[in-house]
Amino acid sequence: MHLINTPLLDTITAQAKQSPRLRMNHNFHESPESKSQRLLNAMEPDTIMPIHRHMQSDETQILLRGKIEVTAY
Repeated sequence: MHLINTPLLDTITAQAKQSPRLRMNHNFHESPESKSQRLLNAMEPDTIMPIHRHMQSDETQILLRGKIEVTAY
């Protein structure tokens, strides 16, 4: 079991602030080949999440704190 708590979110947020892309992920899956890609993705203001597709899987996003603006194309 993985615990998502304030210290974990604070750590990932601090790493995102230091990243040139202004985002950082924390993987719960063991490898890129894992059938289930479970992760947290901390995104700071002005980061850009490129439009992308996962041809062999679905993607679900859940906002845990903060706010996000979604632009439809």
